[in-house]
Amino acid sequence: MPKGETKLWIELCGRRLGHRFRRQHIIGPFIVDFVCLDKHLVVEVDGSQHTSERDRSRQEYLEAAGFRVVRFWSHDVLEYTPQVVREIRAALDETESVGDGVEWGDELVARDL
Repeated sequence: MPKGETKLWIELCGRRLGHRFRRQHIIGPFIVDFVCLDKHLVVEVDGSQHTSERDRSRQEYLEAAGFRVVRFWSHDVLEYTPQVVREIRAALDETESVGDGVEWGDELVARDL
């Protein structure tokens, strides 16, 4: 597992956010990084290998299956872990929209395609 995913898994495992997350879970033809099935929330950690076209079709499939998808750059997970966790918690609580993303400095930390 890449460093960003490993660091985020430490924050998500063991119901630390009050919900059970699974990692490397199969949904249809895709394997998602993390998913909270009871909240229908998928969390993806993107590295440089991700392309917007590939991610868009994947996200469309997941959304059609009833999942909300939030994405974070791996670098941002490593550098801004508390903020990333806060965004995931907000998505779980549905108290605020992750929407277009939250910026810290010049970095886009959370984004939907």
